[in-house]
Amino acid sequence: MFRISSKKHLFSFTFHLFYSTAPATCRANVLVDFMVNSLGFSTQEAISTSDKVTRSRIRNHEPHLLLDLFDQMGINKLQIKTLISSSPKLLICRVDKNLLPKIKVLQQLGLSGSDLVTFISKSDLLTTGLHTIIEPNLVYLKELLGSHDSVTRIIMKEPRLFSCNLHKVMPPNITLLQNLGFSRMDIDKAFHRHPRFLLNNPVKLERAVYQLEKIFHMPRESRMFIHGVEVLVSLDESTLERKLDIYRSFGWSDSDICKMVRKLPYCLTTSEAKIRITLKFFMNELGYESSYLASYAPLLKYSFEKRVMPRNEILKFLKENQLVKGKLCLYTVVKCTELQFLEKYVLPFRATMPELYDLYMKTRS
Repeated sequence: MFRISSKKHLFSFTFHLFYSTAPATCRANVLVDFMVNSLGFSTQEAISTSDKVTRSRIRNHEPHLLLDLFDQMGINKLQIKTLISSSPKLLICRVDKNLLPKIKVLQQLGLSGSDLVTFISKSDLLTTGLHTIIEPNLVYLKELLGSHDSVTRIIMKEPRLFSCNLHKVMPPNITLLQNLGFSRMDIDKAFHRHPRFLLNNPVKLERAVYQLEKIFHMPRESRMFIHGVEVLVSLDESTLERKLDIYRSFGWSDSDICKMVRKLPYCLTTSEAKIRITLKFFMNELGYESSYLASYAPLLKYSFEKRVMPRNEILKFLKENQLVKGKLCLYTVVKCTELQFLEKYVLPFRATMPELYDLYMKTRS
């Protein structure tokens, strides 16, 4: 149970009384002093943070109760500072009536310590009603997902789910996708991959289905179709068109683009800048044709700095020193797991050519 010492309670009461009745400038100064002396904020950080809340109409200022609560939860001062930096309104919330009941619900779900810090910092916990939103959401998610652990995993992956009326927003989208021929298993998997996927307006889902079928010529029975829907609902039309124009500027035909999307629609989630860098490397520096890249679309989605570039350097070294027999392509090398890559292309040559291992470590750093 949440308790505070009588000394701290007296200090908190005095702080609350002063903060509620003093002029705005004085209240701001007291809040700044609290953040500097109790939480390790620099003066400038504290001023910047307090500016975000001192104009609030809320008059219940209980930061010392907040400090006690987080301390009893095992959250350290650095974590508290991180929380307040991301959610300054914590400083002026009603700890006992607003925050504490919601935290108890989260603890019942198994969240504690750093998980609680992450959740609170990424959610709209303070402004979300406990009885009107949070509790109905948990009931709905439990019915949808079937287990307590699944609910915990999904809200940790997407804390903002808490602030939506899930039982009103999600069912129309689930029904729409089922009517379009998607199985409940496919829909559940998509929800686990991207929890906000089912929070979109149904019109956006219908638009994504239309685009996949009519623009990218992807058959609905393709195992990539539901992935394509996930991708396209996240892109507005102008963003999508800008990305497609980048591919066209490198000589890609619409047929090439469609093939790439059918192979791996997640290529469209790459940033515009990264698309340009990747295409410049593969096409201008390595000489790959667009038709080849479209057929081996995962090449465009692997980490460029941590995977593609280092492994390309190793491939060049192996070929230049005639350490491999037969034709070895970059895609074969890149698609290996890290362990497979090391065991097959690096470690066998470490004794005779230690510079190969050193080169790999250097290019990955």
